[in-house]
Amino acid sequence: MRLAGDEVAERSTPTFTEEVQVAWILVPVIVKGANGYVNGLGREDFDLKIDGRSIRFQDFEPRGEAPWSLVFLQDLSGSMGIGGRLEASQQTLDYFLEAARPGDEFALATFAGEDTNIDVPFTEDIGPVRESVASWEGYGKTALHDAVALLPRISGDSRNVKRAALLITDGVDNASTISAAAAREIVRQAQLPVYVFGLESGDPFAVAKPGEKVYSYADMLNLLAHMTGGRYFSIASPDDMKEACATVAEDLRYQYVLGFETQGVGKNAFRAIQVEVRNKKAKRVLARKGYQGLPPASK
Repeated sequence: MRLAGDEVAERSTPTFTEEVQVAWILVPVIVKGANGYVNGLGREDFDLKIDGRSIRFQDFEPRGEAPWSLVFLQDLSGSMGIGGRLEASQQTLDYFLEAARPGDEFALATFAGEDTNIDVPFTEDIGPVRESVASWEGYGKTALHDAVALLPRISGDSRNVKRAALLITDGVDNASTISAAAAREIVRQAQLPVYVFGLESGDPFAVAKPGEKVYSYADMLNLLAHMTGGRYFSIASPDDMKEACATVAEDLRYQYVLGFETQGVGKNAFRAIQVEVRNKKAKRVLARKGYQGLPPASK
């Protein structure tokens, strides 16, 4: 399936925003302690706050072995065809395909020039994914933001509660019709955590002189991951790639998922999400930062 660049412009309007509104909000949560992931927590251990106020959540998914739905969004532009970047990308997908368990499903989309293509819709059969990956070649310009904005449509047929997207890119954008901020907002509303592997795209925390920030493609990529509940990884070596793959796979396996319903009426607005864990083992809690929509139905 081919998604043309001008379709993205249409989907960046308020009409598209209305299409991704949902009545059920899912909040994937990762809890880490001093010795790694904290497992075995119950519903009573979590305090979910919307705009600073605690609410009741009807759904709670604690099982680490629950299957995932993972979208691969791969940059195939010309700049990815140099320096072994496509080979590194192929190795990344191979890692996740090898780690697949019963019930896991994958979708593969690629972008180059002005188009984004859904090469493989969601499937548990990894054969078509491997076949598509083997034919990759770098070409054309990069419409990165346009491709990111289409993630909600690409992931729309996912079946599992645990779901995420993995974007692999060098961060260059020279052909998009919408901005990074607009694309980020569309994905954030769609409740899809985005993990980003930035191939030689830089460190978002780098400084040149004391206190002076260095802008790089990493800033934009890191913000996309942070705002959607994913993570950004700066990839500069094979070891970086292996570590990033292992981290993402563990994150997806050890997610807790909290779910709650929204009201049928009310003001459509951005609502901040905060998750606290009432357990002394919990040292770090990772979750999405908010959602765009109606108020929670439960208080």
